[in-house]
Amino acid sequence: MSPRRFRSVVSAVLLSAVVVAGAAQSQTLSQAPQLRPPDVIYIPTPAGLVEAMLTLARVGPNDVVYDLGSGDGRIPIAAVQTFNARSSIGVDIDPKRIREANSNLKRAKVGDRVRFLNQDLFTTPIGEATVVTLYLVQSLNERLMPKLQKELKPGSRVVSQTFSMGSQWPADQAIQFEGHNVYLWLIK
Repeated sequence: MSPRRFRSVVSAVLLSAVVVAGAAQSQTLSQAPQLRPPDVIYIPTPAGLVEAMLTLARVGPNDVVYDLGSGDGRIPIAAVQTFNARSSIGVDIDPKRIREANSNLKRAKVGDRVRFLNQDLFTTPIGEATVVTLYLVQSLNERLMPKLQKELKPGSRVVSQTFSMGSQWPADQAIQFEGHNVYLWLIK
């Protein structure tokens, strides 16, 4: 086979491989499970309220903090940066929020103690958490209640700003901070 013919055959084989790989990737992407739309609109928690929530939960060096619906990542980052939590995980269903949180994480320079997961907060395992933070709405808190009570170990704390768990699970403690209610539940 001449060198020219050899190059033509190689080029044809490579082009075929690229087309097949592209089709396979396209098929894989179209078959990948799509996360559902977010349950609530994103409203950032003011810095002072973040501090009030983490203070009420008594976050410290032995804690693993999970923020369900973590938005731009300010609570998980503050848990490690300001309260010296051992680690922190932010869970958000919106990929845009995860990108923003990861960008904020790079600027915060807290190393690998904070991670963000683009997942559904109702299906993400939370059993390693010692503290769970929430800023959802009451109906979502109530839907999460069985998961929190089942997966979290005794002594774990759940803190929510603005919204309670309803009358089925009264808060162990509640405070007001700059016009916002902050609720704390202890897992027994």
